Amino acid sequence: MAETLGMLCDKLTIVKLKEFHTEDLDRLKSLKEQAMLLTREIDEYITLAVSGEIQPNRLTFSANKVFKTKGNEVENVTGDFGQLFYELAGVNCELWHEQEKVYEFETVPPEDKNIVVKQLALLNLKRNKYIDAINNQFKDMVIENFFKKNGTP
Repeated sequence: MAETLGMLCDKLTIVKLKEFHTEDLDRLKSLKEQAMLLTREIDEYITLAVSGEIQPNRLTFSANKVFKTKGNEVENVTGDFGQLFYELAGVNCELWHEQEKVYEFETVPPEDKNIVVKQLALLNLKRNKYIDAINNQFKDMVIENFFKKNGTP
C-alpha cells in the first residue's frame, strides 16, 4: 500500500466535491463507485494498521514540500481525527473554488492574478499539513494502542 490514511481521506473529500459539482449521471455513477472503493480502502487500511500488519513507519509519508518559507507561512494544524478531516475537507473546498478561477484566468483582473496564484500555493501547503497531521496522529494512536500492548512485531 503506497497510500496513507491522510491521502485516502484527501481523495475521498475530492470525490465528494466532484459529486457536489456535477449533474452528469454517468459521472455521478462513476464517482459513487470511487467513493465506495475509497471508503472500503480506508476501512481496510485502518484494520491492517491497528492489527499491526502495517508497520508504523509506513503509516506516514510526509509531503516534504520544498518551498521558500518566508512569505509562505501557514499555521500549524491541530485537532483530533474528526476535526482534522473536517478541516481538510474545508481546505479542499477552498482549493476547488480558487482553482475554478484559474480555469478562466483571463477573466481575473490583472491586480488579482498574483493573489489567486499565491492563495493556491498557500492552500496546497495547508492541505498537505492536514494530510500529514492525520497520518502522524494515526501513527501515534497505532503505536500507543497496538505496539505498546503487543510489543514490536
